[in-house]
Amino acid sequence: MTPTPSPEVGGAITALVQGRHQQPHDLLGQHMEPGGLRIRVLKPLATSVRVRFEDDEELVLEHEAEGVWTGVRTDATRTMDYRLLVAWDDGIEHEQDDPYRFAPTLGEVDLHLVGEGRHEQLWTVLGARVHEYPGPMGSVRGTSFAVWAPRAKAVRVVGDFNAWDGRVHPMRMLGSSGVWELFVPGVGAGDVYKYEIRGADDVVRSKADPMARRTECPPRTGSVVDEATHTWDDADWMERRAAGDPHEGPMSVYEVHLGSWRQGLTYRDLAEHLVNYVTDLGFTHVEFLPVMEHPYGPSWGYQVTGYYAPTARFGTPDDFKYLVDTLHRAGIGVILDWVPGHFPRDEFALARFDGLALYEHPDPRRGDQPDWGTHVFDLGRLEVRNFLVANAVYWLEEFHVDGLRVDAVASMLYLDYSRRDGEWIPNVHGGREHLEAIGLLQEANATAYKRVPGIVTIAEESTSWPGVTKPTSAGGLGFGLKWNMGWMNDTLRYLHEEPVHRQYHHNLLTFSLMYAFSENFVLPISHDEVVHGKGSLLTKIPGDRPEQLATLRAFLAYMWSHPGKQLLFMGSEFAQPQEWADGRSLEWWLLDHAAHHRVHALVKQLNGLYREHPALWALDAQPAGFRWLDADDNTGNLLSYLRHERADGSGDVVATVVNYSGEDKEWVRLGVPRSGQWEVVLDTSGYDEAGTPSQAGNRLEAEAAPWNDQPYSVTVRVARLSTVYLVPVPGTEVPEPELTL
Repeated sequence: MTPTPSPEVGGAITALVQGRHQQPHDLLGQHMEPGGLRIRVLKPLATSVRVRFEDDEELVLEHEAEGVWTGVRTDATRTMDYRLLVAWDDGIEHEQDDPYRFAPTLGEVDLHLVGEGRHEQLWTVLGARVHEYPGPMGSVRGTSFAVWAPRAKAVRVVGDFNAWDGRVHPMRMLGSSGVWELFVPGVGAGDVYKYEIRGADDVVRSKADPMARRTECPPRTGSVVDEATHTWDDADWMERRAAGDPHEGPMSVYEVHLGSWRQGLTYRDLAEHLVNYVTDLGFTHVEFLPVMEHPYGPSWGYQVTGYYAPTARFGTPDDFKYLVDTLHRAGIGVILDWVPGHFPRDEFALARFDGLALYEHPDPRRGDQPDWGTHVFDLGRLEVRNFLVANAVYWLEEFHVDGLRVDAVASMLYLDYSRRDGEWIPNVHGGREHLEAIGLLQEANATAYKRVPGIVTIAEESTSWPGVTKPTSAGGLGFGLKWNMGWMNDTLRYLHEEPVHRQYHHNLLTFSLMYAFSENFVLPISHDEVVHGKGSLLTKIPGDRPEQLATLRAFLAYMWSHPGKQLLFMGSEFAQPQEWADGRSLEWWLLDHAAHHRVHALVKQLNGLYREHPALWALDAQPAGFRWLDADDNTGNLLSYLRHERADGSGDVVATVVNYSGEDKEWVRLGVPRSGQWEVVLDTSGYDEAGTPSQAGNRLEAEAAPWNDQPYSVTVRVARLSTVYLVPVPGTEVPEPELTL
């Protein structure tokens, strides 16, 4: 006889099957009652359900209402392990486990930290995590699902494992934490899932997991259960990283968009081809445009929907780890673009996650980004801030990434960024500074540097905000490095001028030294400068092709010797004439042309000289590492300067002279700090198509003729549109004469 549920139970069952019950474990699973142990299970469309207990006793359940089955074992005095034997229309019994007999997989401490926004390893408690419970009838392996949706009326997990039927797996709210949780036996790596969330507005939405560590390949939007199997082999790198300081070491960065470097390659393909290429060129680091999952490819990854998942376009999370691992074993660091400033409005992702603005600020004057049609994170909400801080740590710890370059920092710092009067809300002090964003950046930087020694964080910040690279303890934002956007803009404007007109714009080259040591800088020639009609780096330069190539070679050598780390976007290393487009590969065929291969060879030589000479990087952020020889020869379009390894002038030193004019300078007198021989180690004119003899290898004898405030001088030929490096030859210095009384 089918039992008739009490009105209370009947109401709970109705709420359960309608997707409105917040505590399904209160109804389902096993519960001790005065009459014994009650088992109640949810099995819609089943034709029969039996229970087998750990003592081999069995209990036949009866259909109670709307797919809920129940029965009481009258002789039981305690809860116990059990399995379900469920038959469907096929008449065959299937042994299953009951998701509603398991304790929560999140502890009280975890929930406390989540609520306070202080869980630095949030990914270890939220999202989909493969889990195993021991028990008398054997271990049960499955997946724990946990999602933060504080104002949802109910949450259910759906996926391949339940035929996307939301009735099967309703989740429970854990206290007042806003976290919903359910352990589903039998679900494992590779299973696709989403959450069905009945929002505060009573609308049911299907949402991808914000904490998913793996996703379906776009345009599909499902989340995928992931279980890491990669075994790291970069222990030597990680040990050196923890003991080193990237801010004071060499950093020559090759910026890469994975989808168009060479189309069709997977993470594992790139681990061969990209690694070999970067190793040969001698870059110390690669920087990847965002690899976090994003639905729209032409966004280049800057509109992120899966903050914890490497994009599935190129493989699995383990495949991406393999790429990082291979780069490390080749001695190459890995920097990722990170985008905490905004996220897209796609319905399947973070927007209105629990029916109301949750991850985004509810007021569009704070929560909308007009430039990109995106939402802005509500950084005053502790849980949202925690989501981002933990995300930064996640990539550094779980994927062994060596640094994060934070995108569009200026858009985060100012409440009126890209907004007219009336379109923004001042802060509590009436100012335009976004205090919550400042707090996020400081917390993310401080937490990253505390937890992961040897990493670096880099700000793309285009304003004069003070203290971007000062420590948070001194009131700064706490970044390790900052992109020098002023240097980039000024230099590219200068290069755009005809040589005959450059004398009127000389200050564009010298002005950067007025502030070069106010922050720790990176010199960026990035993807942003070679797209959207801006042309390639080569075609920004006037003149015929030989003049463009000569100027580019001179510029690259100038860039490598200027204070600051350097970053070069892919394709510029071989002077690709065509503007970059994300939908096609780089023009690799150009390397078959001598003129372009020579630029490639020059970049390789520059990286070699850069690594070899600590003068070019040891004191990047200190005035003592740089000394002008002649900054004022605007009519000759000449610049000359020294780079020093040590503040006292001892150690390595490199003299650089740049000729941006259209005329050869047969004899340029250059002041040098030491006697003896000075060797020309680089002459970019030697890479031209005309076959101009390179001076590289020539040794010049320093004269005891003071020049440029230096005690000695040499004379050197500097061809039109070229750069020359000179270094002292060890052991050739002339001893100072002894003084006699």
